[in-house]
Parts: sequence; C-alpha cells; structure tokens
Amino acid sequence: MLFFEIRQAIDASPDRVWANLVDAGKIVEGGLGVTRIEGRIGPGEQIKLWTEAAPGRAFALRVSVWQPSRRMVWEGGMPLGLFRGVRQFNLSEAGAGTLFHMREEYSGPLAGLIGKSLPDLNPSFAAFASGLQRLSERTQA
Repeated sequence: MLFFEIRQAIDASPDRVWANLVDAGKIVEGGLGVTRIEGRIGPGEQIKLWTEAAPGRAFALRVSVWQPSRRMVWEGGMPLGLFRGVRQFNLSEAGAGTLFHMREEYSGPLAGLIGKSLPDLNPSFAAFASGLQRLSERTQA
C-alpha cells in the first residue's frame, strides 16, 4: 500500500478548521494547492477536484464519511477496485487548538503500477496543511 500523510498543529478550534475544510471556495482561494472544486462538500456528495500537483486532471470523489469537526473521508478510484484512493481528514483537540491529520492511501491490484507514475505528494500535502493553518488562524477571531 502506498500512502502520504501530514500532521499540522493549528491555533484554532476544530469547529473553525472544519468550517474552512468543508468550504470549497476557501479551499480553492486559500492557497491549499487545489485549483478547482465542482460540487458541494457534504455527506454522501460527489465532487470533482483539480490540484496543482496534477494540473489538467480531475479527480471524481465521494464524501464517504462525515463527522463534523472530527473526521471526513473522500474516496475515488477505478471500477472493480482495480485502483482506489482514500483521503482521510482527522481533527482532534490539542490544547486550545487543533491537530490536523491528513492521510491518503492507494490500494488495489493496479496501485503498484499507478503508484510509480504518481508525483511526490509530500509538497502538495504540506501546502494543503499550511494553507489550512493560515486560513483557520486568520479567521479565528
């Protein structure tokens, strides 16, 4: 299994971080490495997402887990489970702030082959986490 992950301490409440995490406009405009989102981020919703890490490519995703201010999961992939990507967003209280944890796992029979063609997503994950931190701390007031 191939995966990428990041943890980021954010000086804002889990509710504030969550509000920014589920606002497609803020994600796109906030410097998180996402260039476009079609659809509404909500429980059971389908979205299409474009990123700086894979310009020109849309990712069709479903919001499969929705636990406000705690956890959200986006899933996408190929038919028959040949390739599957699962991105988890977890928020936990850390003192007066939030620990943000994002992890994306790839699985399925084609994961090894497709994984070889994936760019290093660590810089993209760092941009997402630091962008969410800036956005959440700025709007904490």
